[in-house]
Amino acid sequence: MTTNESKNHAPEHTPRLQWAKAAPEVYKAMIKLSAAAEQGLDPTIAELVKIRASQLNHCALCLDMHTKDALAAGETVERIIQLNAWEESRHFYTEKELAALELTEAITVLTEGFVPDAVYAKAAEQFEEAELAHLIAAITVINAWNRFGVTTRGVPGHYTPGMYK
Repeated sequence: MTTNESKNHAPEHTPRLQWAKAAPEVYKAMIKLSAAAEQGLDPTIAELVKIRASQLNHCALCLDMHTKDALAAGETVERIIQLNAWEESRHFYTEKELAALELTEAITVLTEGFVPDAVYAKAAEQFEEAELAHLIAAITVINAWNRFGVTTRGVPGHYTPGMYK
């Protein structure tokens, strides 16, 4: 259901810019970068990271896309709902997923100006070096997508899983 299907919902906002059309080479490069970043990364972890970073960045467009993709790939509603409170809901996730989520928050928020050594060390314990490099890349890439989405005011509610594959 999109927001246009109910008269009880507020009207959709208008995007500020169709950046993929205005800068198609940048968009195509981002698609390639996304694919390269996720090579060798567990698809479940990749989606959890995308959803969590998008929550932190308030990117409704990316939340719409990645929650739908996660559900289509078999992720549970319960784990997606609990993701915003993963620290209090640790029992829903594996130690590897928890390390990825903690690293996602550290890279996304950067409140201390860096990723704390303890957070990095936990991730390094759970991921092989190449896999960790891809995880860091995937977190960085979703943050870039989020910045495009929130800056241009992308409109959620119209994505269908697999639409861009």
